[in-house]
Formats: sequence, C-alpha cells, structure tokens
Amino acid sequence: QVQLVESGGGLVQAGGSLRLSCAASGRTIDAYTMAWFRQAPGKEREFVAAIGQSGSTRYADSVKGRFTISRENAKSTMYLQMNSQTPEDTAVYYCAARSSTLLSRTEGLYDYWGQGTQVTVSS
Repeated sequence: QVQLVESGGGLVQAGGSLRLSCAASGRTIDAYTMAWFRQAPGKEREFVAAIGQSGSTRYADSVKGRFTISRENAKSTMYLQMNSQTPEDTAVYYCAARSSTLLSRTEGLYDYWGQGTQVTVSS
C-alpha cells in the first residue's frame, strides 16, 4: 500500500545534528501514523518517535528534548531532526507506518517499513 525510503543518514560528531527524511510513495501518508525506530549493533530495535495524523507526537525518553519528529503530508514526507547527538545515537534508523491513530511504541504493530539509513555519531 505504501513504500517508504529513508535518507539523510551519515557521520556526525558528538553534539552535532542530522535531519532524516522518510519519503512515501504508493499512497498518501495523511491517514497513517508514522514513526522512527532504530537498531544499534547487537541490540534490539527500539522506538524513537511517532507522529499521528493530526500532528500529535510521542518520544522515547532517551531522545526527548533533542529530537523532533514532523511531517509534511503534502510532500508525503516525514522528518526526524536530531540535535545534540551522542555516540549512543549510533544506529540504523528505520521509517515505519501504520493505519491507526494510536502512537504505538510496538514495532510489531507497524505495517510498512523502509530499509533504514545509517547514523554514526563519533566522539
């Protein structure tokens, strides 16, 4: 129903910033809850942030105050602005979507996933 492609990952020094983008195709994202997850080497995939149809947001405690999730439905694109980054933010970041109004932390409830984009934060 929808295809998701992440971009914007790369290498950044601690304290720096990156902005990730998730471009959707196939269908408009207007009716979808969108989210970002990440997976560090040797660790489980974890919830980062979610944004609802009307702009409501939810963040993992580890990124509150540093990351900002947003969406531009007219562009079928979701963003994750990452500021004050630390080496603990190093991971592959995945875009996800679900046809629900609930901003879930549970990856199994999301129906569509991108392939991921690597973010590396150096000391």
